[in-house]
Amino acid sequence: MPVERTPNILMVDDDPHVIRSLRAALESHGYRVRSAASGPIALDACIAERPDVVLLDLALPGMDGVEVCRRLRDWSRVPILVLSARVHEHQKVQALDAGADDYITKPFGTEELLARIRAALRRDQARRDDEPVIATGGLVIDMLARRVTVDGREVHLTPTEYELLRVLATNPDRVLTHGYLLRTALGSGYEDALDNLRTFIAQLRRKLEREPNRPRWILTEPAVGYRFRPEA
Repeated sequence: MPVERTPNILMVDDDPHVIRSLRAALESHGYRVRSAASGPIALDACIAERPDVVLLDLALPGMDGVEVCRRLRDWSRVPILVLSARVHEHQKVQALDAGADDYITKPFGTEELLARIRAALRRDQARRDDEPVIATGGLVIDMLARRVTVDGREVHLTPTEYELLRVLATNPDRVLTHGYLLRTALGSGYEDALDNLRTFIAQLRRKLEREPNRPRWILTEPAVGYRFRPEA
């Protein structure tokens, strides 16, 4: 029976108190932890350590966290979780558009952080497995047949609705910004068509969700975008 590898986490923060407290919490839950106090050191550590998850502050000496995201995404798909006291929506959008997978505003609870890390690891493993069928809580998306069913009932989607669902579902538990979804699912020329995106999301919820006003799968991230949440 193969031995399960201990996940390696890189914390990027210039506050030693934050590093100490997070290290203690993460190591007590079985993670291996490394740290970096600046953007350039973080990039070097990612090359040397190849972490499984990066926890990234935005206010860093030497290089802003958003730029760290951009440079990492030039060559790596490692999950990046931004942990920052910056609370304005445009700052969240900047980090997510630069390649971050999720954003947690300081202060946060340890249990929330652990849950986000587990979700990032699951998402990364799912990407590696590259399964052509996504199934969660009665929703089945067969990407080879381009067929969607809910509780065994086939759901007919327009090409745009299907593409939007595919992009969301293949990035589970990841916050996808309005801009990302518009560029990726609707195509060039639709970067500012936020009303169109909201309309397509509402249509998808009506077709897929048992209670469209209380969605289980397609969740709104206010002022930022949407997240597809698979059921455990």
